Amino acid sequence: MAYTEGEIFSRESSVSDTILSKDHGHWAELTLNRPDKLNSFNDEMHIALRQAFESAIEAGKRAILLTGAGRGFCAGQDLGDRDPAKMDGPPDLSRTLTTFYNPLVRMIRDAEMPVICAVNGVAAGAGANIAMACDIVLAADTAKFIQSFVKVGLVPDAGGTWHLTRLLGPARAKALAMTGEPIMAGQAAEWGMIWKALPADALMAQARALTARLADGPTLGLAHTKKAIHAAETNTLEDQLALEAEYQKICGASGDYAEGVSAFLQKRAPVFEGR
Repeated sequence: MAYTEGEIFSRESSVSDTILSKDHGHWAELTLNRPDKLNSFNDEMHIALRQAFESAIEAGKRAILLTGAGRGFCAGQDLGDRDPAKMDGPPDLSRTLTTFYNPLVRMIRDAEMPVICAVNGVAAGAGANIAMACDIVLAADTAKFIQSFVKVGLVPDAGGTWHLTRLLGPARAKALAMTGEPIMAGQAAEWGMIWKALPADALMAQARALTARLADGPTLGLAHTKKAIHAAETNTLEDQLALEAEYQKICGASGDYAEGVSAFLQKRAPVFEGR
């Protein structure tokens, strides 16, 4: 079933088991849940994930953990409804991007909270690129990342060409995109594509512990740190110095800064409130 972009935002709620949402107090755990399809995206899962993200933000969650059910993280777009033999003409793939993937990538990057991704298995196509859009990516050492677009005659999307080039440089970005060769989590960590590769049986415990720690941290400062690092991708040094001064003024006037300094001087653990 296809939905227009307007319908995505106008639908108040949807009953869907394609996304599992777990409330951990200050943070939320969202799980892509189409394990029989390696959690590949269809319209229903797109809508459910968008709503889950929006709900977490509106509820004031201070961090989000994104992962996948079963043996994979996400195999990208479900091609089941893209069979040329069942279509009257070629699909408009730009509509899929502008309606679903692009808003999701923007939501992850613009969220004023840490978004952590735990890649529990294969991350292919748009699945790999959604993972790279997250702020901190942990992966099982058995996981692999595949720019599988070349296998169906497409270019990397969902921010893939942008993130790959900035994280790995043009030489590696072009090689991965043009060959579609998989890169294992350990190599991805060595190259700076993700933060850490962990033993598979330790991934979720460490991902949850990290998310909980960030959610209990000075999340106003973390949000501005995220924005500053994003701005550094295009700013000059002078622009970035000015931005740091602006953000430091905001954070320096916060309750979290006062609490952090007081806790340091009193030799106790700080209790941050994210404001």
